[in-house]
Amino acid sequence: MTDLYDEPLTDDRPGPPPPPFNGSAEMAVLGAMILSARAAEEVIEILKPAHFYRPVHATIYATLVDLHTQGQAHDPIALGNRLERDGELTRCGGRPYLFDLVHAVPTAAQAEAHAEIVREKAALRQVLEAASGMTRSIYSRELSPDEIVQNAFDTLEGLTGISDTAADDLSVGVDIMETVAEIVDIRENGPKEGLATGFVDLDDLTGGLQPGQVILIAARPAMGKSVLGGDFARHTAIRNNVPTLFFSLEMSRKELEKRFLSAHARYPLHWMKHKGPIDDAAVARLVNAGKDMHASPLHIVADTGITLAKIRSHCRRVQRRQGLGLVVIDYLQLMGGESMGSNDNRQQEVSRISRGLKTLAMDLQVPIVALSQLNRGPEQRQDKRPMVSDLRESGSLEQDADVVILLHREDAYDKESPRAGEADLIVAKHRNGPTATITVAFQGHYARFVDMAAT
Repeated sequence: MTDLYDEPLTDDRPGPPPPPFNGSAEMAVLGAMILSARAAEEVIEILKPAHFYRPVHATIYATLVDLHTQGQAHDPIALGNRLERDGELTRCGGRPYLFDLVHAVPTAAQAEAHAEIVREKAALRQVLEAASGMTRSIYSRELSPDEIVQNAFDTLEGLTGISDTAADDLSVGVDIMETVAEIVDIRENGPKEGLATGFVDLDDLTGGLQPGQVILIAARPAMGKSVLGGDFARHTAIRNNVPTLFFSLEMSRKELEKRFLSAHARYPLHWMKHKGPIDDAAVARLVNAGKDMHASPLHIVADTGITLAKIRSHCRRVQRRQGLGLVVIDYLQLMGGESMGSNDNRQQEVSRISRGLKTLAMDLQVPIVALSQLNRGPEQRQDKRPMVSDLRESGSLEQDADVVILLHREDAYDKESPRAGEADLIVAKHRNGPTATITVAFQGHYARFVDMAAT
């Protein structure tokens, strides 16, 4: 273990101790890169500009990486010319300092070891910042304890990727050809399918549930949005064996399990509450459905006090243990705010939750299906069909969502409707594709929706 600081600390040193860093190691790394292309390649695999404590060293390093990846010379003269062109030479100590870096190198052969020292100090500074951030948050009283812990966890978790290649942050040229290859593959073989929802026309329209997306299912009460969210989760976890997290803020775990069993077994939900007719085939389906659910990677979290911080914690725990493919949240308006001591209104809280879910979907690279309630707009119109503007409490829900599905059933308003038993999935927003209305069948006695062709 190397020393934390360049100089030993003494009791008479004024003020707090400096953060962990090693200026000699930083200079040695830069000097080795100037002298040796091979050393530069080794260092680039370990460090990013942010790992350097001195901003001047971070600037010199970024310039060296740029020169090296372009196949250009990066000796003191070439490096000085590039820094001068960029207007950074004077701030970086002028040309004499570049030669000082070369003279600071004991041997270029130790570049990798010196780079590890620099990386180690950066990691320690990040740990220190996490601890300081927790202290500031505690005394400011602006965040809940859950959020304080989660923020610190997010910071510390990022240390696992601290040795990722620095070139990723510096040039689009690193992976642009991979992107081109993906586009060509789509042209030749069609788009890559995301997670199937179990609804053929919806999957054809959207390509399935894509990683990093937020899919919003919105409806008035009693339309079946919880049922539809459950259908997505059930098809993903039970049919396709993809790890799925279902968060419920209004139903107990037992209620959800009965709904999933009813839908999967085609066993009427009301038979579970009252004595139904003797039907050995139905009972056999129920038992088999129970076995399927028991073996599936479906995780149910029933918590009326769930917050975004708790959702993040659950998701990351499941992802670390077995991977995570889908998250369903039922439903947004029941989620509590996480701020303490602030004067934010409910609209601001929902906006923060909405943005947090989009960030979480991107970080985890999984689709998040969030259920949402609509305001009374549809009931005040002659045509009861919902619109995106009916989203309740926050316009940011529409802004942050990649796909918005408005659920509508005519027979919920008119029992004599000729479309009894039908439901419309109105894809009102589709960030990467067309919109459309897809008709499905509602089988309320089984607590599920199905394709019209399956009825």
